[in-house]
Amino acid sequence: MKKLFAVAALALAMGAHAQDFPAGKPVTIVVPFAAGGPTDRVARDLAEALRKSLGGVSVIIDNVPGAGSSIGAAKVVRAKPDGYTLLLNHIAMATVPTLVRNLPFKVESDFEYLGIVNDVPMTLISKPAIEAGNYKELTAWIAANKGKINIGNAGVGSASHLCGLLYQSATRTDMTPVPYKGTAPAITDLIGGQIDLLCDQTTNTSPQIEARKVKAYAVTTPKRLTTPLLKDLPTLDESGLKNFQVTIWHGLYAPKGTPAPVLKKLNEAMKAALRDADFIKREEALGAVVATDGRIEPEGHRKFVADEIAKWTPIIKAAGVYAD
Repeated sequence: MKKLFAVAALALAMGAHAQDFPAGKPVTIVVPFAAGGPTDRVARDLAEALRKSLGGVSVIIDNVPGAGSSIGAAKVVRAKPDGYTLLLNHIAMATVPTLVRNLPFKVESDFEYLGIVNDVPMTLISKPAIEAGNYKELTAWIAANKGKINIGNAGVGSASHLCGLLYQSATRTDMTPVPYKGTAPAITDLIGGQIDLLCDQTTNTSPQIEARKVKAYAVTTPKRLTTPLLKDLPTLDESGLKNFQVTIWHGLYAPKGTPAPVLKKLNEAMKAALRDADFIKREEALGAVVATDGRIEPEGHRKFVADEIAKWTPIIKAAGVYAD
């Protein structure tokens, strides 16, 4: 009987605590990548918008990079499930189950899903010396140089690595992958001609495209982008690579067991943040598209990640790559 009373008292205390959330304490968003990168920039934009939608509570960024995002994600799994520690992660949530051996958590069951934040398109670009003025000519160049082409990426499991894998799978071409420790050195070598191709986020490629330091051929979205710089670039789908689509999406998560009232408040605050005019403006400047569809709801988010896991698992397994 005493045990039952203790359990009931604990449940009441948790319920009261949940109703008070956020009780003046700062909320921490763990970013499982280094400071200064695309995901970090999205997180800092979101933190400011969440600060407003949570009534002025401080929202702090904690960068915990390593092992394809799994170190930072594991930190959130171990955190107290009270709503004060969250995770912002990108497409890695769909790829770490295959990329990382002995993963210390289960993506589909060890997190509470709060919603998708945005989608970041990708662009296929090349070194400036390639004599191809459009995607059709690039395809001919690839065919003529079979077995000699390399494609850079920002490291195993990175957005550019995943896009490169999908591109090779869709076109049935073998290219030599050249991994770098980040996007910056990969783009530097692309400009210098040390590597041939790169498929990376608009957040990274737009400045180089605008400066005409690289050649751009296509975007990876279902429809053309509306941004002035990239609006004339065709999609890979319309260029002949049917159904090719990859975006680097970001989602927000809480530790498993976070009380339902807290999750509801966090989801409502996130949706308010996604409607914030300043946040939308900042994301558009990065080339990102703020989410507005059913994925901003927890169940829509969860289904989307499950579908993405099913999409990427066979591609990664076929490539035989791991993020150690």
